[in-house]
Amino acid sequence: MNHDLLVAGAGLSGGLIALAVRQAHPDLRVTLLDRAAGPSDGHTWSCHDTDLSPEWLARLAPIRRGAWSDQEVSFPGQARRLRAGYGSIDAQGLLGAVEASGAEIRWNSEIFALDSFGATLADGSRVLARCVVDARGAQPSAHLAVGFQKFVGVEIRTDKPHGVQRPMIMDATVPQQDGYRFIYLLPFAPDRILIEDTRYSDGADLDDDALAQASLDYARQRGWTGTELRRERGILPIALAHDAAGFWAAQEGGAVPVGLRAGLFHPVTGYSLPYAVQVADLVADMARRDALSTDALRTALRDFALARARRDRFLRLLNRMLFRGCAPERRYLLLQRFYRLPEGLIERFYAGRLTLADQLRIVTGKPPIPLGQALRCLPETPLLQETS
Repeated sequence: MNHDLLVAGAGLSGGLIALAVRQAHPDLRVTLLDRAAGPSDGHTWSCHDTDLSPEWLARLAPIRRGAWSDQEVSFPGQARRLRAGYGSIDAQGLLGAVEASGAEIRWNSEIFALDSFGATLADGSRVLARCVVDARGAQPSAHLAVGFQKFVGVEIRTDKPHGVQRPMIMDATVPQQDGYRFIYLLPFAPDRILIEDTRYSDGADLDDDALAQASLDYARQRGWTGTELRRERGILPIALAHDAAGFWAAQEGGAVPVGLRAGLFHPVTGYSLPYAVQVADLVADMARRDALSTDALRTALRDFALARARRDRFLRLLNRMLFRGCAPERRYLLLQRFYRLPEGLIERFYAGRLTLADQLRIVTGKPPIPLGQALRCLPETPLLQETS
């Protein structure tokens, strides 16, 4: 049977697109294909309330696993509480909402080939659709030079209340290892907390057991004992240089890439939820106008991605200063300095809406790295040449 929208990958980007399209046009047949047996308990997606429109805040409110009115950071030279709200969703909540919207999720569906007209599954069956989207996650690209944000998180149920009232976005008071290291905390309940040991590193190698143990060691140092409930891991790209025009020139046929697969994530933080909802809005608007097809979406999303890449040039420059202009053990100093800036600027940074005045404010004052090193970080092209 033919479908209106076929999404390869039942993750964050695919799920948000399906949810938005079904709400915009409930008569459309939307199907997601995923090779997994069901929703994973190893994914938590978070963002700041100021990253999202009021419409998306309301849409996600019923499935948020956690929602907090503020957040905090801690560095050797300062600690700060920030006013922006913060929230998290997980795969079970998101994909439960997708199925409740009337979209179909086909688990245990291994895709052998994907093209602009549909998918060929490993069993030889064919699924056809007038619009085909590829949301199967990041893949290496000659058009994207990256560093890496690596983490392993352990969620525990503590024997007694842990006392953490709000998310700790970055606790960088820990020893610096493998680049910029910090602990990330999400207190889901008075006796339930996610502890993630996170590294901004040059390499993508990840020792799961070592980082999980580092998270458990941090818990012990805080006096938290209890039962381990689950783990999650991630190796996220951090964009140093991006040739978006070259990437989309190579996407003339086939399914339309979205999410991490299309380089659509916050260059510095690796957060993908704020960009994913913008793409979901774009697809839903086309569905509302009955204008949804693979080729039409490719054109619209290419235009969106090129504009987004232009806006993100300054963020990629910040990454080059962090990864190429600063010694790994001193990277935390750049973040410590950043978190002394006005809260409105910090909020716009996370939302990807920095103004020119914001950009000037970030780089003025005492240089966070020597001027000569900063100047060497300006061009993107040399890094792209390294990846080709």
